[in-house]
Amino acid sequence: MFLIQSKRIAIVIIGALLNAIALNFFFIAANVYASGFTGISQILSTIFTDYFGFENVSTGIMLFILNIPVAILGWLKVGKGFTIYSFLSVIFTSLFLEILPIIELSNDIILNAVFGGVIAGFGVGITLKWGASTGGSDIIAMVLSRMKDKPIGGYLMAINGAVIVIAGLLNEPENALYTLIGLYVTTRVIDGIHTRHEKVTAMIVTKKADELQRAIHDTMIRGITILPVKGAYTKEDKNMLYLVITRYELYDLERIIQEVDENAFTNVIQTAGVYGFFRRND
Repeated sequence: MFLIQSKRIAIVIIGALLNAIALNFFFIAANVYASGFTGISQILSTIFTDYFGFENVSTGIMLFILNIPVAILGWLKVGKGFTIYSFLSVIFTSLFLEILPIIELSNDIILNAVFGGVIAGFGVGITLKWGASTGGSDIIAMVLSRMKDKPIGGYLMAINGAVIVIAGLLNEPENALYTLIGLYVTTRVIDGIHTRHEKVTAMIVTKKADELQRAIHDTMIRGITILPVKGAYTKEDKNMLYLVITRYELYDLERIIQEVDENAFTNVIQTAGVYGFFRRND
């Protein structure tokens, strides 16, 4: 367990470093904006610096300040473990943003948007894959999704849409288009590393159905259907656990299965839509 948690923290730190590199080496100097709260932090930093003359209000400071109330909200509504690692990602991203210098590796805005998007997407992707997020908009979207039982993607799209529009208003209209390119590249890289689907269906064939069911319910609030099955080759009687989860819970599910029954067979597939009662309140 200690080794797993250590690896998880190390991945979160690496992801934070990659996000900071994407911002300080590519996005900020080119006035290309990142997604979510990171992009909002860039916008606020630009406003305070260019319009109010506050030179010490950096993107890293704004990112940290904005995520404090979000962390509290995530702790209460999303889950303690997920929020802790997400806020840890925010802390290290803010720290690296302050440590690394802001430099311009290229004066070509398209190159900055593309390479910044690739690096940021890789940082976010590995962070998501290990059961955390970069905080901010992810947590807010999850809370709103659970309240309204609507897809997370719609809320994230609305936040990123606002970032794109404001990028064009604060700078040249072309900056909005370059920001859109950066966001598209970031999303595609995240899809390749983690999963593009907001909800996935897991089918777990195991001999330890009761232990696995208890372990899953101790970590996440999801309904589980247990079906009797028989192995075609061994003719052994087993059970299949059938459940739908969000992509943010996929890491925890994989960890639980490995700890309870490492011999379990698991198939995770895309879920195009869910009808009926998906969520359940505490």
